[in-house]
Amino acid sequence: MRKIISYPLSVIFGILFFLALIVFHPIQWICLNLFGYQAHKTSVDWLQFFLMRCTNVLGTRYSFTNPYKLPGNTPVIIVANHQSMYDIPPLIWYFRKHHPKFISKKELGKGIPSVSFNLKHGGSVLIDRKNPAQAIPAIQKFGNYIETNKRAAVIFPEGTRSKTGEPKPFRTKGLETLIKYTPSACIVPVTINNSWKFLKYGKFPLGIGTHMKIQVHKPLNPADFNTEELMATIEKTITDAVEK
Repeated sequence: MRKIISYPLSVIFGILFFLALIVFHPIQWICLNLFGYQAHKTSVDWLQFFLMRCTNVLGTRYSFTNPYKLPGNTPVIIVANHQSMYDIPPLIWYFRKHHPKFISKKELGKGIPSVSFNLKHGGSVLIDRKNPAQAIPAIQKFGNYIETNKRAAVIFPEGTRSKTGEPKPFRTKGLETLIKYTPSACIVPVTINNSWKFLKYGKFPLGIGTHMKIQVHKPLNPADFNTEELMATIEKTITDAVEK
């Protein structure tokens, strides 16, 4: 019965979601080209707010739990598990004070209204995951940008989303490189739960009644660990909080 109900709701959601992307594409362009970075950043934040409201049509609820005060005017590296593309809007919205930027696959850099524009012009980095010779220098440059501008970098070490919510082994090379080139950053492990349920039937229809949860864990100082210990601690902290 839930799947039957999800068909018309998914159609309504798809229309609203696409309209939001179309409307905010020129808004982003105007904000960036006429008013600069801060205006563009604000337009991107509000795009995420409306994209989240679109998912409310599907009965989606959001819980964001963060008992920790993150340092201000300091670069931050947000490390999270990855369950679907619907992870992105709440991460940007709830961490908006820290100016989150993403390490994304290059395919997302073209053809998607609003999304591609922001990835190309908002400070994120696009990498070719099949070409480490390009990816590592790009992450190095990205780390320097995050360090200099005191932004937040978001990275999904699994490399690709989990279709069932079960965490995949972390690939840590990119994370290690990012930490190396963002030496003053604190590490913020984040666990995402239930985002995969949007796609439990596939791309259409979408799952309804999802309670998406984002849990922020205690920030880590890389100086307190050697590299191996840090990677293991980050992965264990995140994956132990994934709901089975």
